Amino acid sequence: MADTHAVLNVPAVSCNHCKMAIEKAVGGLDGVDVVDVDVAGKSVSVDFDADAVSLETIEQAVEEEGYPVAGRHVFGI
Repeated sequence: MADTHAVLNVPAVSCNHCKMAIEKAVGGLDGVDVVDVDVAGKSVSVDFDADAVSLETIEQAVEEEGYPVAGRHVFGI
């Protein structure tokens, strides 16, 4: 059950490949319910269970795909 929503600022997102890579990496984490990459907005929206996965782990998954996280907005913590 998602209890936290975060929006990550990821300026390097520029194409559908970026979108697919990030959505696969983050979506595969236990505790992540929904992940959506907005290429035009250069952002990643994530709904997750903060008791099951940390925001730091989610950010690390994005960065391991080669997309540095430049900022975040978190709701529900």
